[in-house]
Amino acid sequence: MTIVKNAATLAGKRKGVEARMRSLVSLALLCFGMLPAVADPAPVRAAQRLAQATPAPAAKPPSPRETYAAMTLAERTAIQSDLVWTGHYDGIIDGDFGNRSLAAVQAFQKATKGAETGILNPRERAQLSVLAKAQQEQVGWRMVDDSATGITMGLPAKLVPQSSRGKEGARWASASGDIQIETFRVSGPAVTLASVAAQLRAVPDRKVDYDVQRTEFLALTGSQAAKKFYVRAHAQDQEVRGFTILYDVTKDEMMRPITVALSNAFAPFSGRGTIQVGGTVARGKVEYTTGLIASAAGYILADRQATEGCRVIQIPRIGPAERVADDPASGLALLRVHGARDLHPAALAGDGAGGNALTLVGIADPSRQGGGGAITTPPARLSGSADDAVRSFDPAPPLGFSGAAAFDPRGRFRGVVLRKPQVVAGPGTAAARAVLVPAEAVRTFLRARNVTPAGGTAGVKEIGASVVRVICVRS
Repeated sequence: MTIVKNAATLAGKRKGVEARMRSLVSLALLCFGMLPAVADPAPVRAAQRLAQATPAPAAKPPSPRETYAAMTLAERTAIQSDLVWTGHYDGIIDGDFGNRSLAAVQAFQKATKGAETGILNPRERAQLSVLAKAQQEQVGWRMVDDSATGITMGLPAKLVPQSSRGKEGARWASASGDIQIETFRVSGPAVTLASVAAQLRAVPDRKVDYDVQRTEFLALTGSQAAKKFYVRAHAQDQEVRGFTILYDVTKDEMMRPITVALSNAFAPFSGRGTIQVGGTVARGKVEYTTGLIASAAGYILADRQATEGCRVIQIPRIGPAERVADDPASGLALLRVHGARDLHPAALAGDGAGGNALTLVGIADPSRQGGGGAITTPPARLSGSADDAVRSFDPAPPLGFSGAAAFDPRGRFRGVVLRKPQVVAGPGTAAARAVLVPAEAVRTFLRARNVTPAGGTAGVKEIGASVVRVICVRS
């Protein structure tokens, strides 16, 4: 009996071991796809629950280069420009975020006690913009046009308030003479960049520390007696145009970022106006027009043609802009300045009366106001009748007023001025012409771009805070 019982016990144990072995083999075969799913789905459900409970690996954050590459060119150049003014960047403002630009961002972050990531967070970007604009306002930075040389350039007007005619161009100086900026233009059959460079290097008491000369441009820096100097010149068609900055060594820390800003804002062969010959429009390399602030988010209403083909669009005292929309039918364009603050949108509601007498609010070209940028309100008159599909001005408003606001005698908004290119079929010139884009067409354009026109009405005096200069710099 005992033997039979032990044999039965042994047989039971053997069956249990065999069952467990079969389960293990079946599980292995199932895992390798060699058996169909078992009727009991519990193991599968357990595996699914385990997979769902396991978090997916975190996405790799973008690198600084990838972050800046995803930005618009206008935003990248705006950051570089602001870093120039805070003294952390001394390179070319071109939107190329290489090692030099990234190092400048890190230097700014270190100076402001931030993490040196190389990527500006929203708070740091706003802080950078505020600091840069404060520096520009402190020195009175503005763009000027030198009619004697044809040069367009930036100028720290508050530092050099005294202007006069120099030997070969314009001259600006501080009251004590410790800061001087002078333009020059040298032309003639035998003029080359090399010949002018030799003269610039040979100025008495001048010691050159940095000397770069390429096919079309030259840059020199060094000392001259007890002062420091910087010279930049460009050559084109047997002509060399440039400028010289001379300042006391005690002003070096203040003048270094200004010198970099001057170099980047320098347009030696800027050109002027627009000419249309045989149906082709040839626009100047630097063009000044008027814009209207359309929203506090940085949107600005502008002339479509005047903002075409721009390498850089600059809104003085606000920053670089990007053209985000345009409409061939109305002739309008929409610009945006990223990170802009404290903007006052123009109130564009209501339609003025249908009379022909108007008052314009805009900013004339620098050549029409001695290099200045003042807002003016000249009278204007429309030709034709209210039934005409297109209302033209007679005569055309001043150069620079394309994009200006128009008001009726009671101060009600009538629309926006657009100057048209001069049409020249052969030698000689033709009178400029301008048309009025009606108020409702302006509002329709903005609404179609998801920009809600500011409510209320604004007269000639009130809209001044919403009028800006638009500068297009072409290659």
